[in-house]
Amino acid sequence: MSQYYDMGDHTLWNPSNGASRLFMSQVSVYQAELGLPSGIGPMQADECQIDPVVFKAFVDALLAWHRRTSHAVMVALSEGFVATVLVLAERAGIEVTWQSAAFTEADGLKDVQVPTAPDPSEGAWAAAIQQMARELGRCMAV
Repeated sequence: MSQYYDMGDHTLWNPSNGASRLFMSQVSVYQAELGLPSGIGPMQADECQIDPVVFKAFVDALLAWHRRTSHAVMVALSEGFVATVLVLAERAGIEVTWQSAAFTEADGLKDVQVPTAPDPSEGAWAAAIQQMARELGRCMAV
């Protein structure tokens, strides 16, 4: 069995039920973390629709959040989800925003890794997450 992530009549991803269930659980986690809807609709009859406008805002905010995160465990936990979302955005033809200033935290608080890890340059960070998304995209059935 599998499920379909569609944008209109275009299928972006057709994962197994298990992979889809895990992904949708993570969508809920990051919607709560960012305080934004994802644009990924509910799974009904093994299909869900993705709203391109809402999804773009979510992807941009997720990238900004991920770039700002300096906590090594949070980075490790989020990298796979971020890469998966980037594959979906690319397949949808969505141009993402790579500047970290696109999303600011309302309360000004952030998790800090002690001891601190070196902060990669903007270009190195973007290249690393783009490479992860390219590799993952080869494994994501359409």
